[in-house]
Amino acid sequence: MSTTTRNRLESRYGGLTLTGDPHALSAWFVVALRLVMGGMILFAGLGKVSEWPFDASGYLVHGVDPASPVSGLYAAMAASPAVMETINVLIPVTQLLIGAALIAGAFVRLAALGGALQMTAFYLGGWAGDWLALFDSTLVYMVVFLAIGAFAAGRILGVDRYLERLEVGGMPLIERYPRLGYVLG
Repeated sequence: MSTTTRNRLESRYGGLTLTGDPHALSAWFVVALRLVMGGMILFAGLGKVSEWPFDASGYLVHGVDPASPVSGLYAAMAASPAVMETINVLIPVTQLLIGAALIAGAFVRLAALGGALQMTAFYLGGWAGDWLALFDSTLVYMVVFLAIGAFAAGRILGVDRYLERLEVGGMPLIERYPRLGYVLG
């Protein structure tokens, strides 16, 4: 396996500069991370679909600690039949779409944002206000989803690499429509 390519990470924000020289195998681990997280959330969605109808009301009513900052909001959502019907479809469908997108490497930044938002909702619902429990698996998952989007993991052995290069009006898609960079990558 060749490791002759030089990688470089660099970021400047708020007067602070971060630099690093990751190992050449880093690209493989970014792909592995994308695939593992895609599989994790895809199978979470498949589990909900296989036991259809999915019902999130048990979690929203009984699974949220009263000390959670969103306990009142989640209880109000559970009290509305229309909201519950929407949530009961939205959670499994988005998990299936996020998982499939990450595995394929298509619309990775959009999928990673969706995964991070779901994990944030689960994290806030599960937090009991205990500072010792501040760092749990859903927080880690949220950060990993954000990292996948930040690394533009779909450009590494993914469909996004090809989508961005599609010629539209004689220009690569991403140059013709630069805002697609927010969802592709």
